[in-house]
Amino acid sequence: MVQQVVENPDSEDSEDKKDKKIIPLDADDIALLKTYGVGPYGTLIKNLETDLVSCVSRVEKLCGIKESDTGLAPPSRWDLTADKQATQEEHPLQVARCTKIINPGTTDAQYVINVKQIAKFVVGLGQHVAPTDIEEGMRVGVDRTKYSIQIPLPPKIDPSVTMMTVEEKPDVTYADVGGNKDQIEKLREVVELPLLHPEKFVTLGIDPPKGILCYGPPGTGKTLLARAVANRTDACFIRVIGSELVQKYVGEGARLVRELFQMARSKKACLIFFDEVDAIGGARFDDGQGGDNEVQRTMLEIVNQLDGFDARGNIKVLMATNRPDTLDPALLRPGRLDRKVEFGLPDLEGRTQIFKIHTRSMAVERDIRFELLSRLCPNSTGAEIHSVCTEAGMFAIRQRRKTVSEKDFLDAVNKVIKGFKKFSSTAKYMQYQ
Repeated sequence: MVQQVVENPDSEDSEDKKDKKIIPLDADDIALLKTYGVGPYGTLIKNLETDLVSCVSRVEKLCGIKESDTGLAPPSRWDLTADKQATQEEHPLQVARCTKIINPGTTDAQYVINVKQIAKFVVGLGQHVAPTDIEEGMRVGVDRTKYSIQIPLPPKIDPSVTMMTVEEKPDVTYADVGGNKDQIEKLREVVELPLLHPEKFVTLGIDPPKGILCYGPPGTGKTLLARAVANRTDACFIRVIGSELVQKYVGEGARLVRELFQMARSKKACLIFFDEVDAIGGARFDDGQGGDNEVQRTMLEIVNQLDGFDARGNIKVLMATNRPDTLDPALLRPGRLDRKVEFGLPDLEGRTQIFKIHTRSMAVERDIRFELLSRLCPNSTGAEIHSVCTEAGMFAIRQRRKTVSEKDFLDAVNKVIKGFKKFSSTAKYMQYQ
């Protein structure tokens, strides 16, 4: 079989292309290609990371830090036997209290310590403690042989008091509190203004208000506003429920209150929120059996801490209750609770705003007349309006729809506002006032 070679007229052109000289890319062209796809700060960030690594290596070299010192060494270099032996050689310390310092500020300073249930000793300092670390009345750790002070200890605070501190900020803001515009302004004047602009009070020569009482019917946003304050402020926020301070044994509730304010004074700025304060702040009376004596002692300790012999410090106190008529007059006087803010029933504009807040995250149809719904809910609290929105969503789920219509809201109003009217506590609150 003979193959016939067909001449391609383009073969000459291809040969000419092969004969052409290929020009390689120079350094500038390569640098230009490397910039494609790189962000405006990519090179700076890379240089900064390189500088950080070099700085860390220089610091470690100067300090003589090794991987075995930081615990990052591989398991093959671990020495568990030596670690166990070193742990066994460290003797446990005993907790004592330094009651008095003899010749303070001199090299011959001696310390009187009181070891509980044993005795009192006059001792010196250990090798790892400086004289400036020890103060009178401080808890210290002493060894069991010579009773020399080895370490200063923090003040003893009950764990249940420590757990009252709010570590994570709530996700509620002032925009989520509807119908309480005036109340928010009054609260911010007491809480935020002294922290942000203390010079205004110094110029006028007055002390800022340190206590505020929020009272009103249940469901009007008292606790919700306190959560918004905790979200906004950078100060330490401590939340206390009134019933937590009611203890079984005599004096325990008062001790918790003392430790609570002791922990608050150790902070730079602190805000304490007492929720349902009527559980412990009731007016004093004698029932003849002494059943409420312990509750009254707890309340008297709060009264003493708010405005007693010792200064309160930079501590703001916020209290909430729906029975202000039961509170003791000594607790309500100016100087302890300087400002009283009533959370009343929201007006028409406030109810419309609350409807919009609760339907902000809901899948609702367009052009829903929230003002009409607000007119159908007279004398309703924010909690009842929230229940209306929830019931409207339940009606939509029952009919297997993905959006909530205006008819669902009307049915929910008939069910919650009119059907559950006998369960509303607003009328009882008005009766008590």
